[in-house]
Amino acid sequence: MKILVATEKPFAPVAVKGIKEVIEGAGHELVLVEKGTKADMIAAVKDCAGLIVRSDKVDKEVMDAAPELKVVVRAGAGYDNIDLAEATAHGICVMNTPGQNSNAVAELVFGMLVTLVRNRYNGTSGTELKGKTLGIHAFGQVGRNVARIAEGFGMSVSALDPWVKDEDMIAAGVKPVHSVEELYSNNQYVSLHIPATSETRGSVNQALIELLPKNGVLINTARKEVIDEAGLKAALESRADLRYVADVKPDIADELVAAMPERVLFTPKKMGAQTAEANINAGLAAARQVVEHLANGFNRFQVNK
Repeated sequence: MKILVATEKPFAPVAVKGIKEVIEGAGHELVLVEKGTKADMIAAVKDCAGLIVRSDKVDKEVMDAAPELKVVVRAGAGYDNIDLAEATAHGICVMNTPGQNSNAVAELVFGMLVTLVRNRYNGTSGTELKGKTLGIHAFGQVGRNVARIAEGFGMSVSALDPWVKDEDMIAAGVKPVHSVEELYSNNQYVSLHIPATSETRGSVNQALIELLPKNGVLINTARKEVIDEAGLKAALESRADLRYVADVKPDIADELVAAMPERVLFTPKKMGAQTAEANINAGLAAARQVVEHLANGFNRFQVNK
């Protein structure tokens, strides 16, 4: 069977080599489309049984063009780029690869945060992270790595996640909190790790952001859709002490940079998973999951019903 790897942002060459070994070692044929468009994906997927993507869109148009497609794996944790309802309607199993990019994203949180609080290294006095409070909004794999790194900085860490037991947070050295209001009002820094769902889109709004203490910083390495952008702009305009850092540029990024260049920081492109290690880990995990699904129906990480 054919397995397509279709990525606008290519995997590292060593990752591609490993993916090829996994797929061909299982007796399948690898089809590789790198730096491709959606049209390239549609042209290549028509006779493929498996599909591996990164942030590439997989919607009804793609699935309609692929009558043989049985499994799609998103090499990464987030999967809002895949239409799950359409996948279910087409009888396609969709999986992600949770945990493979987690450390890379967590390290970026602190890379961006240190850059901001040290005033972009412009020679002026900044602030230290030691002794400061950090709130983690969702305590999944990325959140756990953020907590681990924050401990090394000497920060006081709390987290909100209704799906994680208090005792598990406590065991990780993190104080559990039980409302978004408590998380935001008690932490100078809040790091977002919630997925983009119907419940979370636009949920981080002006009222919530303005709960941050003086000199508060909101860090978003999750999804831009969870931010109410009009509310973000209003909060930053009403509170000159607030700052926003994101690896997922809002649509109003240029407007914010022009109005308050010292108080916002955005990566030019999404960089959270852009490390050699994460690239390799996620790619190999995706290849193994596709191969196992085609062999025996493996669906441990299935995200659609």
